[in-house]
Amino acid sequence: MRIFRIVFLWACAAGVCLGAEPKSPPRFPPVGIAVPDDVRNGLETGAAALGKNIEELKSSLVSKPELLELLPDVQIYYNAVKYALDDTMFYKTNEFGVAKKLLEQGEERVRDLREGKAPWTTATGLVVRGYVSRLDDSVIPYGLVVPATYHAGETNGHRLDIWFHGRGDQLSEISFINDRQRNPGEFTPTNTFVLHPYGRYCNGFKFAGEVDVFEALQDVERHYPIDTNRISVRGFSMGGAATWHFGVHYAGQWAAVAPGAGFVETAIFSKAFSKNPPPTDYEQTLWHYYNATDDAGNLFNTHVVAYSGEIDGQRAAAELMTKYMAEEGMMLTHIIGPNTAHKYEPEAKKKVAQLVDAIANEGRDPLPKQVKFTTWNLRFNEMDWVTVDGMEHEWNRARVNAEIVDDKKIAVTTTNVSAFTLAMPEGLCPLAKGEKPLVEVDGEAIKTVPVRNDLSWTTHFQKMGGKWELVKNVDTISLKKRHGLQGPIDDAFMDSFIMVRPTGEPMNEKLGAWAADGLHHAVDEWHLQFRGNARVKDDSEITAEDMASNNLILWGDPKSNKLLARMVKKLPIHWDANGVQIGAAHFSADDNVPVLIYPNPLNPKHYVC
Repeated sequence: MRIFRIVFLWACAAGVCLGAEPKSPPRFPPVGIAVPDDVRNGLETGAAALGKNIEELKSSLVSKPELLELLPDVQIYYNAVKYALDDTMFYKTNEFGVAKKLLEQGEERVRDLREGKAPWTTATGLVVRGYVSRLDDSVIPYGLVVPATYHAGETNGHRLDIWFHGRGDQLSEISFINDRQRNPGEFTPTNTFVLHPYGRYCNGFKFAGEVDVFEALQDVERHYPIDTNRISVRGFSMGGAATWHFGVHYAGQWAAVAPGAGFVETAIFSKAFSKNPPPTDYEQTLWHYYNATDDAGNLFNTHVVAYSGEIDGQRAAAELMTKYMAEEGMMLTHIIGPNTAHKYEPEAKKKVAQLVDAIANEGRDPLPKQVKFTTWNLRFNEMDWVTVDGMEHEWNRARVNAEIVDDKKIAVTTTNVSAFTLAMPEGLCPLAKGEKPLVEVDGEAIKTVPVRNDLSWTTHFQKMGGKWELVKNVDTISLKKRHGLQGPIDDAFMDSFIMVRPTGEPMNEKLGAWAADGLHHAVDEWHLQFRGNARVKDDSEITAEDMASNNLILWGDPKSNKLLARMVKKLPIHWDANGVQIGAAHFSADDNVPVLIYPNPLNPKHYVC
């Protein structure tokens, strides 16, 4: 397979040379054990019955929205068994009995909802719940430790810790739900909710796994009183790596960040430069997307307590973060378990718990006086009251340092930033009410808008002709990269999307077969890797509402896909039966297909791929 890649004004585009497919790697997740016929028949019968009861319950609860919204709490049990059967994801014989038990629990929740009850919503201890994801309308489970001190109906906000699980190739919905109903986890602080997100299986809490964390958190906040200033992120191993990722890229949201033994960058961890061929320039560029070392400066206003075993190879990751944080003027608190490999040492674990509890119980500053923010990509563009709206050169480091000097002045310095917003929410703005604060940006003094009576204040700045100017709104019209429309192509799958199937005749048989196989493979892999079901619609069935609400993943060519035919002349490529032209380069349409991401010409607020 030959790949060429051209970067132009907005999109990253790649062309794929059509030819023999490479040998398929082993399936991930791995294929499980055989299910005896009698066991399979029993589970299939039970799952079918539960599925039917869920559909009937859905119809009967239409007039009771407060109960209808709890259906995901039932659906998770059905999905767990159905997916394990369909995807061959039973890995131990004892999971057959677990599956049977989960079906019984699902039926119990059906009976409760029929009677207008939902006792699990007020229960304390270990509770498993579910929500409907905006990405693909799939129902995703999560585990929750509800503290014994919680009482239904109370309004006092509770502390919440998010715990990221470690790697487990055999992690299925069955094993996840079963564990979340039996095992409280590594840390269970007093008077604290602990959220265990599934992370959509075992993808390091990246992409759909990352979205899952925030969607699960949002669901918890909808059902329980959570103090948003006392939310912390914690995890070990792969979960420790996730903690570093969420810690540096969303630092302003957490009271504490407590990673254990998790990698922090790509090159050293993967031994990338010892491989042949070595990583390409564009691969190294894309490492900036997730490298925690690149964004260590974002931990300026966040308390970090890292843990490593003394003889654990992953200790090097925390020591690397120690170096990068020191370069930003910070010292990492790093607890080391003596003579310990890849696990928590009991006494060191107690020390970690004491430190994190003290920090998290006090909570974060909801509006710190000084913000230091760095990013390489507009996907991660916000820190406390500072938002980067535009970059001069994406994939180069951008910085904003902002400080409230007094109640009438803010000082801001920027690097590689073309637009930004300062926003202080209602009741939190420390600036003088009714005054027009002076904002000094890179030495330029700019008079801004008045602070509102409700003590909120928002102002936007844009660089024009090399000078900073106050603007009324963030530019959402011009064709340029912005948050949620900055790529790369994976970003289209971090919001609601639809796979669009072509219904016409392709330009040639080879291209048609490639597109059909590609669509089928993408849907299968989405399900296996991200444990959901991608929406698929024919090109002729896409509605204006679909276009307004979704990123569109178009398969086929301008001849076979009706939507692509409507868009192709508005895309920065030329593609017809004679070939594909990208910039000055021309490729045969018989052997090549462009793979790209771009703002949808028919609705520029979303992507087309």
